[in-house]
Amino acid sequence: MTAPPAAHDFLTRCGWGSAEVRPLAGDASFRRYFRAHRNGRTAVLMDAPPPHETILPFWAVGTHLAAQGVSVPSIYGADAEQGLMLLEDLGDALVVEALAHGASEPDLYAAATDVLAALHAEQPPEALPGLHAPHLLPLYDASRALFEVNLLLDWTWPALTGTEVPEALRAEFTGLWAQALAALDGDPLRLVQMDYHSPNLLWLPERTGLRRIGVLDFQDARRGSAAYDLVSLLQDARRDVPAEIEAAMRARYCAARPDLDAPLFEAAYAFWGAQRATRILGVFVRLHRRDGKPGYLKHIPRMWRL
Repeated sequence: MTAPPAAHDFLTRCGWGSAEVRPLAGDASFRRYFRAHRNGRTAVLMDAPPPHETILPFWAVGTHLAAQGVSVPSIYGADAEQGLMLLEDLGDALVVEALAHGASEPDLYAAATDVLAALHAEQPPEALPGLHAPHLLPLYDASRALFEVNLLLDWTWPALTGTEVPEALRAEFTGLWAQALAALDGDPLRLVQMDYHSPNLLWLPERTGLRRIGVLDFQDARRGSAAYDLVSLLQDARRDVPAEIEAAMRARYCAARPDLDAPLFEAAYAFWGAQRATRILGVFVRLHRRDGKPGYLKHIPRMWRL
């Protein structure tokens, strides 16, 4: 994997023209990441190639999160036309790595839970200041939620059966999900980062307070149920979170949010946990069959259990 042709000129404009650029792991999107090395310093180059990707939401949401006291990568330079950003390098202490090197699992998850509780203390703005224009925070509405659960029928059903799903069954399936979602009417809107889980979180114990958790992936942020990000953290698609930690962190979050309607929040947590697992079962099969990324299939048994 090599950096895009425009990267050298971009790095030069950022004062990093002499940097050696090495690939980092990519993700499930078209985005790619590289580490730039120069004079004993490092930075991260994000390549989000238009028209498939855009850096504008990352810039807007990241700026907002930083203002709330959250550790997100500082932005050294940005070129929206080329889809390039140069970011602060927060290191490699992702959750799995940090735990493997002796980090306390309860302490790490408590810090990550506290970030969500703090962010959810207030309603999110409908728009955030953007790089060139205000960035509208989309609504995580019923149409999107129902589209996402249907990914199970679009991709996993054919993979398991060799046939397309009958339309009558799809209609029944979608209708039952719509009925369950309608029972959550009145669930207050909060900032939902959408990918708040172990592959996107760093443990930074040398920092204090909320800043002990580094957050890397938030460009898909929306306005939706606060329960979604907590489920994303505690019912992780990539690692098994012990049941006692899930229970303790749910209690910790609720204690920090005395404003919660407890029964409604419990219902929302149950719904979005099921909705998210259903969506991801479809997405992981799609990544394999459409995008040639079979590595996600190893997580399928966990998603069925969730």
